[in-house]
Amino acid sequence: MRCSACGYLDSKVIDSRQTEDGARIRRRRECLKCGARFTTYEEMEIQRLMVVKRDQSLQPFDREKLLSRLLRACVKRPVSVQVLEQLVHEIESHYANQMRKEVPSSEIGELVLEKLRKIDQVAYVRFASVYREFDGVDHFMEELQKLKEG
Repeated sequence: MRCSACGYLDSKVIDSRQTEDGARIRRRRECLKCGARFTTYEEMEIQRLMVVKRDQSLQPFDREKLLSRLLRACVKRPVSVQVLEQLVHEIESHYANQMRKEVPSSEIGELVLEKLRKIDQVAYVRFASVYREFDGVDHFMEELQKLKEG
């Protein structure tokens, strides 16, 4: 780190602590040339997950968009916002752990359905009807039959 007083490039760390929110590390440093002390903050660089849409365009993953779709599917269902936020977090973590930069929207949708099925079956069918673009009662019946069987 460059010294804020003299611009020298070498310093030593005197003290390191996490910030209250745990998202960054606060470091007290001392310049090895002039002895000036200064504070730096470090935070983890998070690589944005890009979603490959059906038309092959790329969009950044939008956790708020996914959460709003899940909330819509869970209207008047006994599913808390915290459970849905945890689901979104699990989706993000799943792909972050794989270190993938681009993921097809279809893959994300299937993972969401897999997790939502375990949370609430009605919300699952609602989400599936929009995600899989049901075009009639037959599609609903097919999905309900799969749900009953599995």
